[in-house]
Amino acid sequence: MPPSESATCPLCGGRSSPAHLAESAWLSHEAASRVADDHPGWKREDGACPACVQEALLQVLLHHGHNAFHSSVQSVWPIDAEAAYGAIPTPLRLHADPRFAGREVTVAFVDAGFFPHPDLVEPVNRIRAWADASREAIEVHELGRDEPRWPGWDAARAGQWHGLMTTTAACGSGRLSHGFYRGLAPESRLVLVQVADEAGHIGNASIARALRWIGENAMRLGVRVVSISCGGDAANDTVEAEVVALVRAGIVVVAAAGNDGERRLVPPASCPDAITVGGLDDRNDFGHDAWALWHSNYGETRGRAPKPEVVAPSLRVVAPILPGSDLAARVGPLFLRRGDPAVEEELDRCKMVTPHYQHVEGTSFAAPIVAGIVATMLEANRSLTPRRVRELLQVAATPVPGAPPERQGAGAVDAGRAVTLALADLHSRRADFAASPVLEGGGVRFLLHDHAASRVSVLGSWNGWGAPGLVAARIEDGLWEARLPSAPPGRHTYKFLIDDGRWLVDPANPSRATDGDGNWNSTFDYFPAI
Repeated sequence: MPPSESATCPLCGGRSSPAHLAESAWLSHEAASRVADDHPGWKREDGACPACVQEALLQVLLHHGHNAFHSSVQSVWPIDAEAAYGAIPTPLRLHADPRFAGREVTVAFVDAGFFPHPDLVEPVNRIRAWADASREAIEVHELGRDEPRWPGWDAARAGQWHGLMTTTAACGSGRLSHGFYRGLAPESRLVLVQVADEAGHIGNASIARALRWIGENAMRLGVRVVSISCGGDAANDTVEAEVVALVRAGIVVVAAAGNDGERRLVPPASCPDAITVGGLDDRNDFGHDAWALWHSNYGETRGRAPKPEVVAPSLRVVAPILPGSDLAARVGPLFLRRGDPAVEEELDRCKMVTPHYQHVEGTSFAAPIVAGIVATMLEANRSLTPRRVRELLQVAATPVPGAPPERQGAGAVDAGRAVTLALADLHSRRADFAASPVLEGGGVRFLLHDHAASRVSVLGSWNGWGAPGLVAARIEDGLWEARLPSAPPGRHTYKFLIDDGRWLVDPANPSRATDGDGNWNSTFDYFPAI
């Protein structure tokens, strides 16, 4: 960068820009205090680079997320200024496999409207096309790499806000948070189909036109997934027929269940061939006992198939606010006045996270989260059919304790386990496992899919993380196995070490514990039979 734009982070000594260093002014009191404790003499006005800021934020978030239900004052995760950025990033809370980002997969979104946000179009525009299906004559604009614009893109309408949230929940790069608040598939391509008319109404005819247009252009645009976060007027055979046609063409259709908490579904959520997603309140915590269902819709389709198939987080999902909106203009300056009780109250009321992001809620955001997971599954295994994707999502899900089966389906989605199962479909039955590690014969078997690795080992607490750990053998192309004959009884932590330089928590294991430094280790309990 030019000398005039170069600055030094007072915490790590790395090079940054004055604008990035100034972002530490947005930190909550708790996160800023953590930085000051780790670096005596530091003051908020001294600034900090994004990497140091995010390390402090993640430590605070993981501490609260891990302990929120072991403290009376944290019995419910607070959405307030003292909760730092307020929500654990989606890939982390869903145990996503960081090796997969939806590359070479195109996701089509059907929503009220859209906005070409930096999280979608910078540094390279990933939006391939925009279409308006709200009228009989569908208007289409195919977009180049440098000019992601369409009629009304900058109108700052409410419908654009909704579509912005859904697209970034699935495919946002988190660019305005330096990658911190990214979606599950931040490298996937997008096709945007708008269905709200001038009055903001969305009807079955618009949804059916949108789905038909996607089907007609899917091969040319490479669409493999459709995410729908809007509902029609009532039961409708036309919408259902379009969903069936897409699924028969090999396209996965994901639909939001709705937020009324009623035993009532409307298309496309009511379509048997769609993967319908209900809501989960995971309390921003990894402890399954704390989970509860969101008040989303549920029911049976005409084919008697229960819905939803799975549930996904529908609270405390972080997504961008709409640039140019009244909210953006109002809250931006407030972050420079942190500490004023009135300012903190207003930021809390608006559910703000940073000047660019806020909390959102509803199954409208749970569904695209699942669409993002599907994109990573298809990156891992492009041969998966819609039926197989549905099966693997359900096998990978974790039941919500105490929740009625008809309201949660198979349970809460797990991104890492879903990708592991997608990879397993490329291999023999030796790779056919739903969870890791596998405890058998008094020992422990660790399995990892990685087609790019040349060396894999497992290090853990059973011997004090001593190197070289358990050296894994390649039992098939891309499938690695390591065996631990025995271990001291109790809970153990571990990680994979790939090519002696890259650490990876077990993507197939949702049980994790913080290492105290803002990172996670995988865990398992070892109590051999006597």
